[in-house]
Amino acid sequence: MKAPTQQVSQAAFSVSAVYLFSFCFLVLDLDFGTYPYVTSSNPSIGSTFTGLGVPPFRIGIVMAIVKAYCTRVGEGPFPTELVGELEARLRNAGVEFGTTTGRARRCGWIDIPQLKYANMINGFTFINLTKLDVLTGFEIIKIGIHYLVDGKIDDTVPADLNIYANVTVAYEEMPMDRRYFQLQTL
Repeated sequence: MKAPTQQVSQAAFSVSAVYLFSFCFLVLDLDFGTYPYVTSSNPSIGSTFTGLGVPPFRIGIVMAIVKAYCTRVGEGPFPTELVGELEARLRNAGVEFGTTTGRARRCGWIDIPQLKYANMINGFTFINLTKLDVLTGFEIIKIGIHYLVDGKIDDTVPADLNIYANVTVAYEEMPMDRRYFQLQTL
């Protein structure tokens, strides 16, 4: 029997498509995340090469599967984090609890500077936005479009955790129309 790395690499050369999945919450990445509030792995495109042995030239499409809102487990900066009743509503609607532990995930609005950072590192070909239906219970949703650092617009994720933990988020508000998510019977 071949080692898993050899099997994946061989498949990458012998079939037209190999689908690899990594949760792509880059702020938890050991190298690019908010250290020390990270996981012990690399949930970025780089792990495809270092963890599986697939050569970079075999990657054709990088699809980002992105929730329509943000979640985070554990500690660390979370600029768009909600608190109180609004967070509880989002958490319950999205069933945002740890699969094994049942621990409640921290929830917040989508964070565009964070998404741009993930794209810079991973080079998304396209984005698949999921869980929009979770937001149908909200009259208004917010999109974190910029950070404000010392009163100036900044679209990057700060390297300094003290700064990142204290950015102000500039939001764009959007009315949520439930008609977009009604199921149609054929």
